[in-house]
Amino acid sequence: MARIAFIGLGNMGGGMAANLAGAGHEVHAFDLSAEALARAAQAGCHPAASARAAADGAEAVVTMLPAGRHVETVQAEILGALVPGALLIDCSTIDVATARSVAEAAVARGFMAVDAPVSGGIAAAAAGTLTFMVGGAPDAFERARPYLAAMGKAVIHAGGSGAGQAAKICNNMVLGATMIATCEAFRLAEKLGLEAQAFFDIASVSSGQSWSLTSYCPVPGVGPTTPADHDYQGGFAAALMLKDLRLAREAAAQVGADTPMGARAAERYEAFVAAHPDPIDFSAIIKSL
Repeated sequence: MARIAFIGLGNMGGGMAANLAGAGHEVHAFDLSAEALARAAQAGCHPAASARAAADGAEAVVTMLPAGRHVETVQAEILGALVPGALLIDCSTIDVATARSVAEAAVARGFMAVDAPVSGGIAAAAAGTLTFMVGGAPDAFERARPYLAAMGKAVIHAGGSGAGQAAKICNNMVLGATMIATCEAFRLAEKLGLEAQAFFDIASVSSGQSWSLTSYCPVPGVGPTTPADHDYQGGFAAALMLKDLRLAREAAAQVGADTPMGARAAERYEAFVAAHPDPIDFSAIIKSL
């Protein structure tokens, strides 16, 4: 088992760190939130006073942070505390350019680094059933795989540095756009006199089937239990969906890709988040229709 630093214990990171500790690793955890540190301690982690303190002597570091600038700041703080040849695993969702630059900086100092953003949400983070999309050199990926496997059900090598982030933003652009289309279809079905359950039963086994429909239905009381059944609490926050759609839009602009549906989805979520500043699941965008 390894000594691991885990930095960023939010809704996702807390469950991930707990699973690493549950797998037998010595996890030294840090977060700015005292409550998050207390929960990590209850899950078997060792609370640290700072990111650098958590990284002191660590063989591997997992970061789960809000944005690229936070990843850059933390990496600059901790590199001097790591053992030679340590592995850096960034599970944050950030822009591709920053993912590549922080990996290059780590490799230049003699470390290994991968970007490994996740899919699955809070419940999957707690259950250890996340999907990891990993960018980095093949040897770095193989070294990271056992740690990621302790936190997820699928660990997929997407390619070189930044490829994991590219996969994540493309995946979530699909998710954001299809959720809006799914919500529109339910509202149209309602206005046409078609019951939601009947539409679900038909579309879920027809060509309209999608993850947004069958696994994450935005209508309460229809299909498997989703945040819609809990007044759209929990799940994947609309603000985070907006963040990912903005990243996709920025990436598209940088490479000259035409993504009109992704851009329109970002516009719709910008308006929705502005109208709903409190945390609410992204499927609640059905309320705007």
